[in-house]
Amino acid sequence: MKKLCTFGLLACALVLVLATTAYAAPVPSLTHAYLTLIILFVAAILFFSELVPLPITAMLVPVALSAFGIIPAKEAFINFGNQWVVIFMGMFVVGEATFVTGFAEKIGLLTLKFSKGKESRVLILSMLAVGVLSAFLSNTGTIVVAIPMIMGMCATAKIKPGKILMPVAFAASLGGTMTLVGTPPNGLVNSVLEQMGPAGVEPFGFFEFAKIGAILFAAGIIYYAVIGRRFLPDEVKECEMVEVQKPKRPEKMWWSVGIFIFVVVAMVSKLLPLVTAVMLGACLVVITGCMTVNEAYRAVDWTTIFLFAGMLSMSTAMKDSGAAQLIADNVVKHVSNPYMLLAVCCALTAMVTNFMSNTATAALMAPLAIPIAVNGGVSPLPLVMGIAMSASACFLTPVATPPNTIVLGPGRYSFLDYTKAGWPLQLISFVLIVIFVPMIWPF
Repeated sequence: MKKLCTFGLLACALVLVLATTAYAAPVPSLTHAYLTLIILFVAAILFFSELVPLPITAMLVPVALSAFGIIPAKEAFINFGNQWVVIFMGMFVVGEATFVTGFAEKIGLLTLKFSKGKESRVLILSMLAVGVLSAFLSNTGTIVVAIPMIMGMCATAKIKPGKILMPVAFAASLGGTMTLVGTPPNGLVNSVLEQMGPAGVEPFGFFEFAKIGAILFAAGIIYYAVIGRRFLPDEVKECEMVEVQKPKRPEKMWWSVGIFIFVVVAMVSKLLPLVTAVMLGACLVVITGCMTVNEAYRAVDWTTIFLFAGMLSMSTAMKDSGAAQLIADNVVKHVSNPYMLLAVCCALTAMVTNFMSNTATAALMAPLAIPIAVNGGVSPLPLVMGIAMSASACFLTPVATPPNTIVLGPGRYSFLDYTKAGWPLQLISFVLIVIFVPMIWPF
């Protein structure tokens, strides 16, 4: 631990020294491009190794970019007011209200009722319920609420929890791919498209992600319903019991559901601007007593917010410094086939995400994909959509996505259990993305 702290202090000192040097003498733009790539590389190492907490790494990115004079300080930190950052903050609050008031618990009880204690039904209905909720709510919050109910269902029906929890975690990740707010990578690629996309290219719509996300979600359920259960761990393990958190304000449940539906309808129909609809919903759940102000503060996943806002500055720097163009020129020289470009982007995203934050991976990959597509004479939409989907469809490790991590303890899974149970779905998802994404968003 001391060595890690020393390494961190030395790294910070080096940044300060180099920043002073950068201010002492102007540097050509090409140097800015290489400096940007170095910062990106260091950020990737820190994300991967977690030598410092993820949000701190994300914050050091705009610090370094502004310290070296690559982009102005105001521009480096302006993304904390980015509309997608605000949207995710608001949706964390609106979604948490449905948990606090007991709506998620009600869904779980209905699932138990319809499953009638049969393992295959419990598995499929649990995946369906959690996946659909995750499309609109935090997939992290959904899986946290679902675990106690699933453990209870398994105990009642005498089913091994290890046969249910992992597929449900995967369903939470796949369910999140179906909407703009279902998972942070979706909103992030939209923001990068707005910042770096060529003229005439519009960001994806609220439900546009479902064109491919629904295919992945359905494939995940079918896979585990048919053959996937055979790959799940079969040893008898004493699973960790999770404390059941009862709803605090069940009498406010329908208020929270009504507000949630209003927000989604307003966003989809464009009755109100996206940010306005979400923040109005966040205010209403507090005004109506669904949750307190303090609970609203605690509902926000600040790690996601800092990752999102901090890494968006890298998109600006990649574009302004010429670093993205530099990479794009070199990639296009070696890989010209658009399908191969998509396959490489998806494979690299999935591989990296299995070992670090999916939001961070999307933030690293999306700014690279757009200039590569433009230089290759193809639309950036299939590449960034492939990256968004690949960042969420990761099943090989317990650290690939928050839902994967959350079920690790309760299910008493080992690291290798994820690899054994997840590799077929990982391969299926990759093939589906590479085949269907170009069909839906042509090159």
